[in-house]
Amino acid sequence: MVAAQGGNAPRPQCSGVSTGWASLSPNRALLCLGQVKKALCVLIQHNLVTYQLQKRGFVEYEAQCKRVLRILRYPRYIYTAKTLYNDTGELIVEELLLNGKMTMSAVVRKVADRLTETMEDGKTMDYTDVSNTFVRLVDTHFVQRCPLIPETPETPDAPPPPAPMLVINEKDMYVVPRLNLIGKGKRRRSCDEEENGEHKAKKQKQGGESSEPPPDDGIYWQVNIDRFHQHFRDQGIVSAVANRMDQTSSEIVRTMLRMSEVTTSSSAPYTQPLSSNEIFRSLPAGYNIVKQVLDQYLTLLADDPLEFVGKSGDSGGGMYTVNLHKALASLATATLESIVEERFGSRCARIFRLLLRKKHLEQKQVEDFAMIPAKEAKDMLYKMLSENFVSLQEIPKTPDHAPSRTFYLYTVNILSSARMLLHRCYKSVANLIERRQYETKENKRLLEKSQRVEAILASMQATGAEDAQLQEIEEMITVPERQQLENLRRNVNKIDASENQVDETIFVLESFIESTMKKP
Repeated sequence: MVAAQGGNAPRPQCSGVSTGWASLSPNRALLCLGQVKKALCVLIQHNLVTYQLQKRGFVEYEAQCKRVLRILRYPRYIYTAKTLYNDTGELIVEELLLNGKMTMSAVVRKVADRLTETMEDGKTMDYTDVSNTFVRLVDTHFVQRCPLIPETPETPDAPPPPAPMLVINEKDMYVVPRLNLIGKGKRRRSCDEEENGEHKAKKQKQGGESSEPPPDDGIYWQVNIDRFHQHFRDQGIVSAVANRMDQTSSEIVRTMLRMSEVTTSSSAPYTQPLSSNEIFRSLPAGYNIVKQVLDQYLTLLADDPLEFVGKSGDSGGGMYTVNLHKALASLATATLESIVEERFGSRCARIFRLLLRKKHLEQKQVEDFAMIPAKEAKDMLYKMLSENFVSLQEIPKTPDHAPSRTFYLYTVNILSSARMLLHRCYKSVANLIERRQYETKENKRLLEKSQRVEAILASMQATGAEDAQLQEIEEMITVPERQQLENLRRNVNKIDASENQVDETIFVLESFIESTMKKP
């Protein structure tokens, strides 16, 4: 991945990670130069660190903090691939996430071997089936090519650059090379077969036989995380439409998003305009609605106050787009309202929604509109103000800012509240991770004992041991220990579920913040 000053890997000038670009020094990190190089190569392989060649000729490295935080979402990416492309797609995405970057041929072989291991004896997974799923993932942009080193004419006198500049043509990012991968997945061999295979490999090596490089050598692939985020965003929009209107409306919006998922970038505020006729032709076969009913649904969606769908023209029976920015703003607002209600109660949520609708209100106006007694309304407003869900804006009548001649207006800054909540969500995730580590550490000996017993049972079952012997091994773990293991598993499952739920909130808030910051 990284070329060297003078022929080896790039020479890090300093070491340590800080905000922005940092210089790396092996002395400060208490690591030798070789260890620093290996660590950097691994981090670059997984896109957790980027490098940049400076004008003075040295290489600087930057930790990609956002990309590191995406590791929390890996299980969700893998589950989504399983939902869309079955077990084969799940394992392809899992292998790419585990290894960072891989060639297509390597992925196909590894996935075919893993699938063959789970099949019945005598059945194997064909390379062609895995290749077809890989191509489908590329066609839908869930997997993309990695940047390459451009081919340049070699000049013997010119020294090699300190670090290569990787480039990729957008047209080539989703072009799959034509590979003739013929074969089937292989099962793991037994110990005797492995020894025979090792002797055979040694003989081939001594005989001077060398394996040819794969046909796609140098063409590496990686998971397109932005495309997965686009899919999560679309799922959230479809669910919101279904909750607000009905299933047919959500299916129409789903069709519009599916038609523009490849042509619209993940950061675009709108989808590409689609005509009513195009939407009608692209509806799923199960939805037998006539064109007139579709037009009525599109009109209802366009007239809805949330403005998830907008009308941009009249040609082709009417041109419609999905307003992605407003949809994300609505999802973030609903998340804020839900959190306020859970944290402070329904009356505070009523005040919060009132401020969202009216924008700016004095305390007396809040009391009147919300129909809440003055003392309670005051306590609720101050409570939300202290938690930064509500802000106070001063509008003085005179330059001296005298309190008696100043209007005090309560308002909700959605962007500021979303950032505050996002910070708290990451704190919650950190607490959950620490709790999981604590639970595991406290029960470390018991977990190791359980793993040893399971390994013994598996080996004895493979050799055909009797039931009495197996039962004797199982009784090595006492009833109180089994109960303790069950409690540990239950607690860890709760922590995992909580982490996934917090991550869903993080995704909604981050998507809204990014959409707002990019809005022209």
